[in-house]
Amino acid sequence: MLLVIVRLPWDGDLGMHAATVERLRHRLLDPGNPLVDENTPSPYYSPWTVFLGVVARFTGLSVWVVLRIGALIGLALLVTGLWRYVRTLSDRSAAPPLALMCTVFLWGTQVFKWSGFLGLNSLALTVAYPSVFALGLALHFWAALARALKGEPAAPAVFLGLGALWAVILLSHQFTGVVATLGALATVVGARAGRRALPRLGAGILLGVLILVVWPYYDFFALFRVGGLETIHRALYQDLFARFCLVLIGVAALAVRARRDPRDPLALFFLLGVAVFAAGGLSGHYSWGRALPAVLIPAQIAAAVEVAGTAYGTLRRAAAGVLAVALAVGAWTQAQTVGYVVGRSALPRPVAAKYRVPWTGYHWITPWVRYGDVVMARTYPARQIPAYGAYTVAPGYPDFFLPDEGRRMSAVKTYFARGVPRNARLRALRSYGTHWVVQGPSDGGLPPGDRALRRVAAGPGGQILYEVER
Repeated sequence: MLLVIVRLPWDGDLGMHAATVERLRHRLLDPGNPLVDENTPSPYYSPWTVFLGVVARFTGLSVWVVLRIGALIGLALLVTGLWRYVRTLSDRSAAPPLALMCTVFLWGTQVFKWSGFLGLNSLALTVAYPSVFALGLALHFWAALARALKGEPAAPAVFLGLGALWAVILLSHQFTGVVATLGALATVVGARAGRRALPRLGAGILLGVLILVVWPYYDFFALFRVGGLETIHRALYQDLFARFCLVLIGVAALAVRARRDPRDPLALFFLLGVAVFAAGGLSGHYSWGRALPAVLIPAQIAAAVEVAGTAYGTLRRAAAGVLAVALAVGAWTQAQTVGYVVGRSALPRPVAAKYRVPWTGYHWITPWVRYGDVVMARTYPARQIPAYGAYTVAPGYPDFFLPDEGRRMSAVKTYFARGVPRNARLRALRSYGTHWVVQGPSDGGLPPGDRALRRVAAGPGGQILYEVER
């Protein structure tokens, strides 16, 4: 993973996070929309990205170096947090490293990649994302909460700190915040917290809610009114067995733990996650499927803790053998992750066949396109171009805080659609102060040689950068 961070493969949402840090570097207190030239709030302006923006602003480092620094911090939090959390569940020295192996390899026979999920392949592509930072904090949060509730409750200041940490997790990555909340609830119930702990827990919760209310960069509670997320998240409910079949070993371990202690925190955590995930599937709220790590993480950790804690003998050898085979299958399934370090050419043919080449980026436009310029582009380049400081006419990702998102999408569609009159294309092109156009040979748009465009540069895949003539 350290070598992956050096390469920092680009896929998915990395451009969004780079653009967010870039806006904060230039305007820390009032950054505006990260993707389009509008002064709107954005949930991407979290405590974590604000910190990275401060680093970028006061060091002068490029956004890509800052993201690598963020990835190192996130990875460190993840590993140390998992270590501390497992230590609250087992005193066996083998449990933490085995739990680390289970969280990255104990998945299924089909690669699954999504922000907030810790399979090795997914982690390689999202290590610089806020979700990794938030999940690392969540593990530390659960560990600290378990210790605070053990025996005599900790001092009130400790619970206030936990409340603040809970708020930072929720603000940094909302879906991971839900997972963190479910894990905290399971920890509290499993700890059998006494009456003295309840007021302190309440004070921590109140402080956390207060931080959510006063956070200046976006209205956290407005996210509860957001819709339109269900289509993209429907995929979370597909191919479940192929993606997660190896986790069944952990489910068996959870059954053993629940039989031993009906209020086992890992078993409770798992049941809460199953309840939320199932409710989302049954009700059509597929975005609730993002709570799936609350199902997977406790099962994966339970597998490690139970194997590490089983007494020496035939049972332990059998359990360790089964887990070793499952980890080997999981590792082979995700073997293409090595490609993010060595490239496709160094991979054996069966591994290379599964390898997905990262995006190449749009650094080739930067000699001409300045910070704050507006670029007309389709969705795929619009997910990358803002990472270099430019804006696009329409955002490459859904933006529920942008009131004219629909009109912007319509302008892009009009410009690139087939059979649209030239005048309509020009109106779409100039409606948002567009300076540049990026279009490929099959994208549509104004034809090459049109007097409204001046060819400036060529990029990968036959893409052309045009300057819009004034």
